[in-house]
Amino acid sequence: MSDRATAPDPDRLQEWEQRTEVPLFVASTVFLTGYAVRVLAPLGAQPWRDIALALVAATWLLFAVDYGVRLRLSGQGRRFLRTHRLDTVVLLLPLLRPLRVVQIYQVVQKRRERPRLSLYARVMAYAGLTTLLLGFAASLAVYQQERGAPGSTIRTFGDAVWWACTTLTTVGYGDAVPVTPGGRIIAGGLMVCGLALLGAVTGSFSSWLLQVFTREDEKGPTEGA
Repeated sequence: MSDRATAPDPDRLQEWEQRTEVPLFVASTVFLTGYAVRVLAPLGAQPWRDIALALVAATWLLFAVDYGVRLRLSGQGRRFLRTHRLDTVVLLLPLLRPLRVVQIYQVVQKRRERPRLSLYARVMAYAGLTTLLLGFAASLAVYQQERGAPGSTIRTFGDAVWWACTTLTTVGYGDAVPVTPGGRIIAGGLMVCGLALLGAVTGSFSSWLLQVFTREDEKGPTEGA
């Protein structure tokens, strides 16, 4: 009986993922909205802060239930933690759910006959959307850590947004720098993500240019002849 309960069911797992991916993305936006209200609203803004906290807790519970269902349907046990590392990290740090945008796109495209965008356009669109969501989430998180800290240069949410922009673009002016341990951990993660996203965009754009120029070179001698 126990073997039957833990046996893998790839068809049901795939069906579950296809049906829940988009609703969970909506839940992730609710989570991000609730977290933003919790961080940005004044301390005396009741009952909005309590409502925001309830939304954050409820949506995180949905993420945990989804993770548990997929863990059970996969039948992998502890191997699921290794084969789905991003899902595990996102469960522990829900603000990183924007990194799952590409899976949302794949689910939507499976319902169509063919993708509407080319490969290069898809990569750049995914990287751009992920950058916006991740930058906003990192701004909220670092502002929560840095505001009121002794010697902090990130005193307002605008400072946090400016810091996130300079970090994601790898510019790093140094006028806004996290000083708390939590803020520096967030900064380190954002630096890694920024490099990866920037590399994806520049690589895709360079490949697209090479493809265009190659086609022009191939057409050139034919037209000249």
